[in-house]
Amino acid sequence: MSAHSHSSTTRPTGNTSNTEHGMQDHEHAPAESGRGEHSPPGGSWFGRTFPHARADLSASIVVFLVAVPLSLGIAVASGAPILAGLIAAVVGAVVAGLLGGSKLQVSGPAAGLTVIVAELVNTFGWQVTTLITAGAGVLQIVFGLTRLSRFAQAIPPAVVHGMLAGIGATIALGQLNVVLGGQAQTGGVNSITALPGAIANLSWPALLLGGIVIAIMLTWNRLPAKLTVVPAALVAIVTATVVSLAFTDVVRVQLGGSLLDALSLPTLPESNWGGVLFGMLTIALIASVESLLSAVAVERMKPGTSTDTDRELLGQGAANTVSGMIGGLPISGVIVRSAANVKAGAETRASAVLHGVWIALFAIVLIGVIELIPMAALAGLLVMMGVGLIKPSEIRTARQHGELAIYAATLLGVVFLNLLEGVLIGLVLAGLMLLWRAVRSRPHLEQADDGSCELVVEGSLSFLAVPRLSRELNAVPRGCDVTVRLVTDYLDHAAYDHLLAWKARHEGTGATVTVIEPEQARRATAPGAGFLTWGEWQGMRTEGHASGTLMAGVAAYHDNTSEAIRPTMTGLADGQSPSAMMITCADSRVLPHVITHSGPGDVFTVQNVGNLVVGPGTAAAVEFATGTLDVPIVAVCGHSGCGAMQGLLAGGASGDSALGQWLREARPVLRAYETGHPVAVAAAEDGFGEADQLAMVNVAMQLEMLRAQDSGAEVLGLFYDIRSARVLVLDEAAGRFVEPRADIGTDGSDLDRIAAGHGHGATAAARRLLKV
Repeated sequence: MSAHSHSSTTRPTGNTSNTEHGMQDHEHAPAESGRGEHSPPGGSWFGRTFPHARADLSASIVVFLVAVPLSLGIAVASGAPILAGLIAAVVGAVVAGLLGGSKLQVSGPAAGLTVIVAELVNTFGWQVTTLITAGAGVLQIVFGLTRLSRFAQAIPPAVVHGMLAGIGATIALGQLNVVLGGQAQTGGVNSITALPGAIANLSWPALLLGGIVIAIMLTWNRLPAKLTVVPAALVAIVTATVVSLAFTDVVRVQLGGSLLDALSLPTLPESNWGGVLFGMLTIALIASVESLLSAVAVERMKPGTSTDTDRELLGQGAANTVSGMIGGLPISGVIVRSAANVKAGAETRASAVLHGVWIALFAIVLIGVIELIPMAALAGLLVMMGVGLIKPSEIRTARQHGELAIYAATLLGVVFLNLLEGVLIGLVLAGLMLLWRAVRSRPHLEQADDGSCELVVEGSLSFLAVPRLSRELNAVPRGCDVTVRLVTDYLDHAAYDHLLAWKARHEGTGATVTVIEPEQARRATAPGAGFLTWGEWQGMRTEGHASGTLMAGVAAYHDNTSEAIRPTMTGLADGQSPSAMMITCADSRVLPHVITHSGPGDVFTVQNVGNLVVGPGTAAAVEFATGTLDVPIVAVCGHSGCGAMQGLLAGGASGDSALGQWLREARPVLRAYETGHPVAVAAAEDGFGEADQLAMVNVAMQLEMLRAQDSGAEVLGLFYDIRSARVLVLDEAAGRFVEPRADIGTDGSDLDRIAAGHGHGATAAARRLLKV
């Protein structure tokens, strides 16, 4: 039984048109025994050629309504011409939308760049700033061509999140002055010192208009879902604009022409080329990091999507180059617009591109409408945008990982110094904390009931840790037998000498000292403790008795494992309460508890040939698990190189043997595969062979059977690729198995992506099952 080969180009027979996402909407008609079979697609030529036209069109309108007020506000906060924000919005939508590596990401002017752009405008003027934007785009293209995107992921998240929070605080403080009737300030210190004056000269109309926007932004999501379909920012700006018509002394947006009139070429600086080049590098780095972070967030929100990070940098670089050359703001991927795009149901790049077209038409045709918007309303919107960059979840994450000091230092540095110095402070502090963790040792002394002691030393044991080690060693009572267990990754000569000297002195009191070093601890581990086969850890099979290897394993269990597992099993002796059920193949290579990283009592498991949800035995198990044990989720797991699927392809279902009769239960699966089931098409595109394609279709069809049983439990589809030892998860919306991304994010956010198999975010049950 061989695992799949990714060089395979085999495709299932039958209708295989519309092989990408268009296949996901095909319906499955009920078939015998409650199972479904795939129905080939129909519909008009336009529907087959542009299967997502309606979804992308509606999503583009939603993103357009979100983007217009945000783009205007960001231009104001940056100290740039207001129309520069709309120019950047159009260029980012079209250029980055077409060329970028994330098909659902929406790019445009971003709040994360406002502080640095405002500083550049104050230093060099607007026309030179556009040159810096174009140069930054060229650098991003170089980053993409040289595949430097992976290095952006090396920046500590606490520094990135602290930087964005500092930018948000700076924006909010600066625009709060405008809400109060004063002037916008650049820099956190200037904004704070200007607040008393703005309060003393308070403008009630400005406060009213800005307050209306803030109030709507704070309360909009609490309203009924039917109302919140309209973006909060649009409602807030329109409402404030209507109210402002009652006042005559309100400062409004002044454009000075249409979008076409705002197009302009950059100019060269008269001096300070070093500052210009440094500005280019700064914009390129910040825009690149922000775009890649946004792309990762889009992957989490839309299971099955993936990002070509190097291509994304090429697309962002091209967009910034064009934007700078025609008078636009710097561009990056924007999570607010991208999230709106995903939530509105976008499926392809067309939604991002179309929203740029709508912005261009709006800015050219409806210029008079924009000039009715009061500046205080935009300031209120920017205050909320700034506050939105300070995310409590990121603060909690930084605290959980012991990086709150890095987050806070970066935030304060950005607010009270400037962006670059704040980021540098964060990076230096992150480096110092890394050094501290690398050299820190964690010795702790434990005393047993029999009077013996054990000193466990964790971390790196260097000369810097000798004082703390000495304190713990001196706490060992005289004459007390002690075991020193070194769970260390580094032991230098000074610490080693100190330990040997203490050992000699303590043995002089008549005590016994046993030092267990890391290599000795590894050798003492049970031979079967790792994921080794009997043949690997026993060295050879026991000859003469078929039960030899099995009983040798039982003996090793009793010698090395039973005592360790006894407390857990004692707690389970009176009953089980599993968090999930798994139906998988009886293949000896498929280990349900291993691939779900679960232990005794966690997963209620049924294994049969071909992981079929058929027969009274499996039905009884499902009924018992969901009815009696109240298991909230049932997973079906197929695998590569499945002998049952190979037999099904070879006609094994026609035999009269018990196996043949069993495989006949899977004939609807074979028919669905042969008629072009979307999961099979996607698997073929991903390079899986015929048997593995059929195995994936089998998982999808078994999920349909489980739903037909109406047990009330969630269902989840998995596929174990034996050759790579990776578990793939069925994204039913996309009609394909996807790679889980459990290495990114915190608080279970990536499990929302992993658990795509049951159609919405991860339930608590799915989180418990998918511990990988």
